[in-house]
Amino acid sequence: MKLTQAQLAKYMDHTMLKPEATPEMIDKTVAEARKYNTASVCINPYWVKRVHKGLAGTAINTCTVIGFPLGATSTESKVFETKQAIEDGADEVDMVINIGELKAGNDDAVVADIKAVADATHEKGKILKVIIENALLTDEEKARASKLTVKGDADFVKTSTGFSTSGAKVEDVKIMREAVGPDFKIKAAGGIHSLQEAYDMIEAGANRLGVSASVQILEEAAQQ
Repeated sequence: MKLTQAQLAKYMDHTMLKPEATPEMIDKTVAEARKYNTASVCINPYWVKRVHKGLAGTAINTCTVIGFPLGATSTESKVFETKQAIEDGADEVDMVINIGELKAGNDDAVVADIKAVADATHEKGKILKVIIENALLTDEEKARASKLTVKGDADFVKTSTGFSTSGAKVEDVKIMREAVGPDFKIKAAGGIHSLQEAYDMIEAGANRLGVSASVQILEEAAQQ
């Protein structure tokens, strides 16, 4: 496949989730997103106000993470965090599921957790992505988690936090796509460092890419 730099940029959530990110690093990420016109800038909740302000006047969304990176906070905490993030200017929230409940087969608990955050997100007309952390799941659990994400009324299912043992894999995106059908959206995140890797994820079924190496990949796209 071949996309223009501008087309590829619209797949990208330009990401800076490092715990050591300074204000200067956040501002640099915003400036890069503005230069390439990415889909969003994805940052930890503390930085939402700063990023939202920095993206003023653009069509670039402010994206943040909820219950991140473990997913083992209470549903009430996730809902509060979501509402606060949206109030601060977030357009998209990427929440982590309760991985332990999924692995225990407690699907109702997983769906309830997602649905509570989905309701808080959609009440304000915003977008919810659900991180299932594939590195910790069997193939059966990946498929089941993807289906539960649909059932929980989210907008995307997402592969990874980027903070576990591995990130996005083409095989996982294919499993997720088969599980959710042709229309539900998928975000691949973690470990995407080259143009070919970005293309591979899109060809496997990804609608959005969570990438910290956006500049490198987009510059590579400009030279193809």
